[in-house]
Amino acid sequence: MNTSDLQSLLEQLARGEIETAAAHARVLEALRAQPFGDLGFARVDHHRTVRQGFPEVVLGLGKTPAQIAAIAAEIVSRGSTLLVTRATQASFDAVRVQVPKAVYYADAAVITFAQQDVTPGKGTILIASAGTSDVPVAEEAARTAELMGNAIERLYDVGVAGIHRLLSERARLAAARVIIVVAGMEGALPSVVAGLVDVPVVAVPTSIGYGASFGGIAALLGMLNSCSSGVSVVNIDNGFGAANIASLINHL
Repeated sequence: MNTSDLQSLLEQLARGEIETAAAHARVLEALRAQPFGDLGFARVDHHRTVRQGFPEVVLGLGKTPAQIAAIAAEIVSRGSTLLVTRATQASFDAVRVQVPKAVYYADAAVITFAQQDVTPGKGTILIASAGTSDVPVAEEAARTAELMGNAIERLYDVGVAGIHRLLSERARLAAARVIIVVAGMEGALPSVVAGLVDVPVVAVPTSIGYGASFGGIAALLGMLNSCSSGVSVVNIDNGFGAANIASLINHL
């Protein structure tokens, strides 16, 4: 039983559509259920939704397709929404055997299957990328935020090398409630965006760039040293983490 199930049960009880004894039995049954599923190689946290508002998310890196499929089946069996990040086509092929309606977004490398209601966010999360090479990380953020119940807008290839591309979209920037900015190279774009708006900016450094970018470390340090206020920074290539933070802000 997740939070939406419990809310629905309480509403049915208040309307007199279900007897108190029956509601009590359903709650006890849910409480008796093990809060995690032990698969031997993984312990799937079934109470993540109750504690944090969204089910456990599966990181595909380092797991075999068979392991990912087994974890996915366990999550879905409890009525929870499925999100697998850093997923391959082979992983999706394995998951689809267990969850036939799952969807694979190759540009974001995520597998999703939505099967529970989520509370809509208060406004729009705008996701901006400095360059086209940053789009895979931006799409991971976009698909994650959408699955968490947020309205999304995309603003791609607006890096500082052609700042007029960004400035022409001032109205869209101003209309957003939270902005995720994804950039590699020197990582300057979040500072520019934050200097134009009065909403939180979540900066995502990417590993895109030539040798001195050091796999995203240059962008990470640049973002951490931003002279603009209102910028928070997640780890290199962590589109999922940025979306999670942005979604929490957008639901406040």
